[in-house]
This record gives sequence, C-alpha cells and structure tokens, in this order.
Amino acid sequence: MSFKNRVNEVRRAILHSLTQNIGNRRKAAFRTPLDPEKFRRVLISRPNNRLGNQLLITPLVQEVIRNFPHCKIDLFVRGGLAAVIFKYYDNVDRIICLPRKPFKELIAYVGVWFSLRKYRYDIVIDAVDGSSSGRLSTLLAKTDIRLYGSENPQLKDKYKDYVHIAKTAIYNLRHVLSLSCPGFEATNAPLPFLDIHLTASEIAEGGKLLEQLVGGREKPSITLYTYATGGKCYSSHWWLLLYEALKNKYEDRYHIIEVLPVENVSQIAFQAPSFYSRDIREMAAFMANTAVYIGADCGIMHLASAANIPVVGLFSATSIDVYRPYNERSVAIDTNHVTRVEDLIEIIDGAVNF
Repeated sequence: MSFKNRVNEVRRAILHSLTQNIGNRRKAAFRTPLDPEKFRRVLISRPNNRLGNQLLITPLVQEVIRNFPHCKIDLFVRGGLAAVIFKYYDNVDRIICLPRKPFKELIAYVGVWFSLRKYRYDIVIDAVDGSSSGRLSTLLAKTDIRLYGSENPQLKDKYKDYVHIAKTAIYNLRHVLSLSCPGFEATNAPLPFLDIHLTASEIAEGGKLLEQLVGGREKPSITLYTYATGGKCYSSHWWLLLYEALKNKYEDRYHIIEVLPVENVSQIAFQAPSFYSRDIREMAAFMANTAVYIGADCGIMHLASAANIPVVGLFSATSIDVYRPYNERSVAIDTNHVTRVEDLIEIIDGAVNF
C-alpha cells in the first residue's frame, strides 16, 4: 500500500471513530405538524465521488422534489460529477463539492465544510448509512430536522427492497412524512427510478453516434461493458465465452457493440465495434438508443439504468440486494450461482425481448 493510501486509510478510520455514534441515539426534532408546502431549502448529503454512488441518489432527489415541489436542493458531494448528473434538475441549486484529494487541497477542503453553514435548511437528509462524512455534514448543517441514513428495522421488515442503496433514504423520508404531515398519502406510490434527465437533443445526438458506429439502424443493438474495478471485473476468458455465445444467439438480429471505459481497455480484445467517450451524458445518450446493456456492477451499469434502457447486471463480488440495477426493465444475475453460459443467455434473452 502506498503512503498516500495509508494516510487516507488512517483519515477514514479517524473520521469513522469520531462519527460512528452520530445519528444512533439522536432523533430528528420534527416540528408538529410538518407542512411540505412550506419546505423551501433541502440539503442532501452524499460525499462520495464515484459515478454510481452519485447516480444512485437521483431517485431521492426526485422524491424530495415530488414532496417539496417549491424547494431548492443543495447537494453535499465529492468530486465534479454531480454538476453533470444533475445538469437538468431545475430544483438543484447549490452543489457543495468536497475536493477529491483533501490533503492536496486542504484549504479548499476545510472551506467546503464551512460553506455548509451558509443556509438554514428545512430538512437535511443523509442519503446512505455508513458514511462518516455524510453523518458529520448532517450534524453540522443548520436545521431543526436531520434524517440520518441509519436503517429502520421496522421498514426493513415491511419492504423487501428496503436495503437497496437508492431506496433506503426514500422509505425513511416517507416514513417521517407519514408520521409528521397530516394528509400525507404517498407512502405506497412507486419509487422513482434512476434518471439523468437526458434531453431529446442529447438522445438524438446519441442516436447519430450509434448509426455512425454500426452503419445504420436496420436492427437494434446490444451494448456490452466488459470492464469493472477490482474483484468485480470478469476475466477476458469469461467475457470471450459470453461474447461468442451472444454472437451465436443474436448476431443475425442485433448489432453487438462495446462501450469502453475511460481506461480504453476491452476484455473481448476489441472484437466488437466499440464506442469511447469521456463525457458521461454523451455515453448515456448513446446507450439510450440501444436495446439492452450487459455489464458487471459498476458506475456505467447505473448510468445505463439512468438512461432508461433494460440492464442485465452481473454480480460476483457485491450485494445484488444493495446494488442491483434499478429501473423497471432490468435484471441482476449472481454469477456465483448462474455459472453456465447457456443459463446466462437464457436470462439475457428475457431482457432482450422485453
């Protein structure tokens, strides 16, 4: 482990020890009754720089807008992706952004924490459980109502999908509103899906890029994304077996293409036509024009969900229940149990023919 990584591990351990009890014994001081129509400023805290983790709060942002339609939303995040993801969310006002490398930008890092105190919020929502920075920011912000990300055992028993990382905070918020807001009746409404709010012009441009790649639109396209980080990444041998099976099954009816990661690598040795972009909105718009996405659990998998296409998510190292692709046309496969290529193709066939 490098010195830098060792320092970051120590920093995270210290922050965790200082914040682990925040929210455990502290209950939000709710005004009684609450009136959602009067909520004007909301803070959502998700200080993580990964693409997937920021996309996974888009359902919570939509839920907040639905319940507090006149509010302005500030986001406490890390890195620069939130400005791109929430570009067309009109209610999102201020993006409070921690630098990705706090020790290199120490003054800016401290300044961001102080900027949390600029406004008084009607409610502050810690988007996930287990984030030390999320708990600390929720504690430091000016508000009378703090909703921490801790799991509610009662709700966990009630909702089978409660543990999904995009849904826990929504169920928690609905529970609070049902207890505190007279006439609140939306507790059984469908939860919002991931959504990057692509515009019609963005989707049209993505369609043009797809046509340029495959030479027309006479048949739909299957998108592969063969990369992932760490233990989530499948071997080249594994992907080549799946790619050959997909070609045998679909090549006469579908284009099979590969979207490449920023690292510009391919686990199928660039055998399929490939698309490369460093612009996540362009990548999402490109995928929005395809029939189905197949890839391991990673940020691009969630980007495909946010582009509203069927997603086949492949899981070998992370929890399906927590991270499964989330829209109405997606499936998750535990490849520790579904090991035969023939069985994978059977499940994928259901997604392709939605």
